[in-house]
Amino acid sequence: MKQKFLTILVGVSTLFLYNCTDLEEEILDESLTGTEGTAEPISGTLAAAYGILPQTFRHTRYFGLQEIPSDEAILPPRTGLGGTQWADNDTYTTAHRHQMSSNNSLVTGSWSYLTTALFRTVAALETLEPLANQGNAEAEQAIAEMKALRAYENMLFLDSWGLAFKKDQTSGTSEILRGEDALAYIENEFLSVVDVINTNNGPGRMSQATVKGMLARLYLNAAVYRDPYGTPNFTNEDMEKVITYTNDIINSGNYLLSAEYFDLFNDENHSNPEIIFALDQRGVLNNDHNRWAYWSMSGSLFPRPGEEYLSMDGTDGPAVTPDFYQTWIDAYGNADPAEADARFFQKNAEVPEELEDIEGLTPYKNDTLGLKSDKEHYFLAGADFEIDRGIIRGTMWAPRKENFRSGNFLTGTDGKYKIYPLAEARENGSDIEDIWYYVDHTLDISIQNANSYAGGYRFAKWQFSKTSPNGNNYSDVDLILLRLADIYLMRAEAQLRLGNTEAALTDINTVRTSRNARPEQTPEALSAIDLEGLFRERGFEFYWEMSRRTDQIRFGKYEDSWTSKTDSDVNHRLFPIPQEAIDGASNIEGYLEQNAGY
Repeated sequence: MKQKFLTILVGVSTLFLYNCTDLEEEILDESLTGTEGTAEPISGTLAAAYGILPQTFRHTRYFGLQEIPSDEAILPPRTGLGGTQWADNDTYTTAHRHQMSSNNSLVTGSWSYLTTALFRTVAALETLEPLANQGNAEAEQAIAEMKALRAYENMLFLDSWGLAFKKDQTSGTSEILRGEDALAYIENEFLSVVDVINTNNGPGRMSQATVKGMLARLYLNAAVYRDPYGTPNFTNEDMEKVITYTNDIINSGNYLLSAEYFDLFNDENHSNPEIIFALDQRGVLNNDHNRWAYWSMSGSLFPRPGEEYLSMDGTDGPAVTPDFYQTWIDAYGNADPAEADARFFQKNAEVPEELEDIEGLTPYKNDTLGLKSDKEHYFLAGADFEIDRGIIRGTMWAPRKENFRSGNFLTGTDGKYKIYPLAEARENGSDIEDIWYYVDHTLDISIQNANSYAGGYRFAKWQFSKTSPNGNNYSDVDLILLRLADIYLMRAEAQLRLGNTEAALTDINTVRTSRNARPEQTPEALSAIDLEGLFRERGFEFYWEMSRRTDQIRFGKYEDSWTSKTDSDVNHRLFPIPQEAIDGASNIEGYLEQNAGY
């Protein structure tokens, strides 16, 4: 099915759910069963509903909305030889400080695309129901998928804005639900299909395991969703439901923890047995984006050698906050986390020992600085060269171009590529000769101080796709939304909140010690656990996967202070509703009201 495509025209959609985005035409991979050369009603409607999700989760939309306000990531304006980047009308600085307005583009873009996604899901149900009423079994299954997808999309609204949209038809006005009502609605949506939805769907589509996993996630956060501004009251009933559904998934034996942690985030990860639900990007299409890989990486980095990758680079976006990095240091003490935990770092660039020291060297072409040119300071690697992965510190090694930023990649003998320490490849005006220093990622970074392009440790968790020529689109890496490790750690948290410490510790250690593809870096089993340790462990396992903000709120840490952020207003646990959405619904008095604190 990878060669069949569906063209979908998307315009303005109103669920009331107000959405004023004018989206461009998209070419979507069908990834579903249909008649050769055409899109059948069932496959076409499902493709439309699933197909917009990768765009919804882009870095400047829902992914950024979850990452930047957390204590995990920071994105200050960056200054350097090329000027200033990421100032963006304070979009990212106010998001990180919890001072965003209702016009912040992270908020408006996420809301707009998510409402469009929900509209498509409702439209799919509208198309499928007449077919199901005629006895079409495939349509009945598709309806179960779309009801589950509608519940999931509403859960995203509830998590971020504290509301859900009850909508059964594309015409008419949605009913807005909050608190207990929203929680009950989403719960009932999932429960209505959990026993009938397909058990054989792959990770790119809603399945029974996905629904059970989402129910577990819903019950785990239910105390927050009932009262988003108060102190969560985790009930035994909710925690027991978490255990019930996570037990079902674990005991099914259908999913396995990945021995190599970073295999989860590589090309061809669609078949990884740990993944339960993901955005299927195997279509290798323009909208299959690679942005989770490139957003944090240096703009001077060209990560993959070869003529087809000459346009692939980073963008000097977010960095790791010193506070999040400190959680690793606190956990491992005198041991380097890169050596103690396979999830922190994967060494791929095999730099010869005699080349590791770059002190006294310069990439400057003319040796006029009293430093030695590094022209011969390289090693050779084949076209399969991979950059280091995980949390990146210091200077990376990567292919280099003839003029640092332009020309072909430098090659040596046997068609292999020269791999150099990463040089700052941004021009000062048009004079590339000014490039004389290396990109050195250092720990210190903040909004208040001037930050160079190199400032801050970086997230290199997701692989630069081998099908993407530019680091942006045409990716073949599925973007994970639910995996087995989360099932284990949700069960561990429920057990811990019920007082079953031993059972919680067993689940946590099962996840830790499963990452054993590199035995010398396999995390050791913990001897004890409490809620503080579990919160830290979730950070190690799920960094750069949109988990941290929700975890911080549930564990009572979202009002804490961290790098460049001191706001402690509980109202900011939820995001502002876009003003454009409120204005668009103004003809119905009191229909869409702004969240408290904005």
